[in-house]
Amino acid sequence: MAMIVTFAISTISSLVFASLIAGTLGGIAVVALIFLLITKELSSAEVESGRASEKLDTLSRYVVIPIVPLLIVFAVIVAVKVWEVL
Repeated sequence: MAMIVTFAISTISSLVFASLIAGTLGGIAVVALIFLLITKELSSAEVESGRASEKLDTLSRYVVIPIVPLLIVFAVIVAVKVWEVL
């Protein structure tokens, strides 16, 4: 009997810890996505105005690379939250 109780407690603890980590990582991903989207918008506006340096032009082109996977992560987070509500 004691072994079953120990197993149940460790399983519940693991699930709570995993959900806490998942929520934290999801929040970090959303903040990173917002930061990168702002960076992309500001650097693109500067490039379009014609006053941008070569480094800023390169940043404007390559900042899209991490945005795409983070958009996918954001879509998964939204889908999971909608699924939890339903």
